[in-house]
Amino acid sequence: MKTPIALQEISENSLFRKGDVFVLFGELFGRGYATGLLDEARKAGMQIVGITVGRRDEHNALRPLNAEELADAETRLGGKIINIPVMAGFDLDAPADGPTPTDLLAGMTLASWESDKLDWAYIEQCREIATKRFTDALSQVMAVLDDMIPAGRNVFFAHTMAGGIPKAKVFLVLANRIYKGTASRHMSSQTLIDSDLGKLILQNFDEVSANTFAHLIDFSSAVRERIEASGGQVRYTAYGYHGTGILIDGAYRWQTYTNYTQGYAKMRLEGIAEKAWAAGIKATVYNCPEIRTNSSDVFTGIELPLIPLLLALRKEGGGEWAQQQWQACQALMAVGFSVEDVIAKISELQASDVMVPFYDFSAWPLPNSQAQADLTIGTSHEISQMHRDGKALISDHLSALVVEATGKLIFGASSAPAGPVQWLNHDIVARRLNASHERSGLSSSGKQRDSSATPSQFETA
Repeated sequence: MKTPIALQEISENSLFRKGDVFVLFGELFGRGYATGLLDEARKAGMQIVGITVGRRDEHNALRPLNAEELADAETRLGGKIINIPVMAGFDLDAPADGPTPTDLLAGMTLASWESDKLDWAYIEQCREIATKRFTDALSQVMAVLDDMIPAGRNVFFAHTMAGGIPKAKVFLVLANRIYKGTASRHMSSQTLIDSDLGKLILQNFDEVSANTFAHLIDFSSAVRERIEASGGQVRYTAYGYHGTGILIDGAYRWQTYTNYTQGYAKMRLEGIAEKAWAAGIKATVYNCPEIRTNSSDVFTGIELPLIPLLLALRKEGGGEWAQQQWQACQALMAVGFSVEDVIAKISELQASDVMVPFYDFSAWPLPNSQAQADLTIGTSHEISQMHRDGKALISDHLSALVVEATGKLIFGASSAPAGPVQWLNHDIVARRLNASHERSGLSSSGKQRDSSATPSQFETA
């Protein structure tokens, strides 16, 4: 992509109805985007179907969920889970009696990792074994799914698989230095990427976050062809992150978190959607504003661009409800601090000469720098300390709003998607939230004044 293509219009669902099928292609864990989309599918009366990545036993063998795990997972999902494990990634796969890639990383130390080399021919063997394991399981999943979908129904496949970090002790230390380290504890992300360790991690990100989308599209072809032949329609969506347009000095401008190491896999994900779209398949990657999730919390400072959403809520026709969001955020501040103080700190960061080079969309994802890390991480720490409780942050409140808005935007746009890659910038997110709440009698708590319904917890995409 040479320039980000923003979703401009708010669309309402005009396709999906009661009895249609929503397939969540990724397990529901923790916090994240998927709940917003699931909520919309439920409101439309769709049948919810999920998958599982399975679990590893004490011998590293992949297994289905046991009865208790399956019951818990189906309760969270609110639907049926096809209990065939489709764990992605090759970090825990190997030829019989051979070491896994994760085993190979175990010997790396802080003193040796930069120069340690991997046997790439052997790694490729592991990768081929993992891909066959994954696609064999996916073929079984699709056979089961095909029997669950009556003729004439529409189907919505929501890809939410992401991640791929091997469980290597040395990387946990390095990640703390790259994503959380300042001053003498800072480490260059490029140093990691240039190493064999970094190259392995990037390949595994590709397998989990991107290639699974291609496999989903390919292995659901028989389902898709049958559905379309009977008059139904099929949609595919995936969650991307490739920076976000936020208000900077009164205008919406693309910016990004640095260093977003997974960015290479996210660009690959976009390319997969473009290839499918060119073949007539309605597959769209929606690049969403970053939120705080169980996985994103490792990236200190990734939450900072969330906070100017408050400015967008006012700018995009906000009224009483938008003001309630300001008040709700103010209630989280420690005595002597205001939301305006927080926004001023972020504005100072945005205007810094240190950050300006990182606003180059064509160069994404740029490696981090000492000055950029010190400024971003330092600002994040300062803002956290301005709150009453370090575990109840403005970014938590706004994350829940983004989850709600992106769910509505993606579900609505998927009736007639406009292209293979779309950015959900703060302007359209704010407009969606204001349109949902300003005229609907919703308070800042998310409860309807005439109902006891409460919003769902946000889950990991």
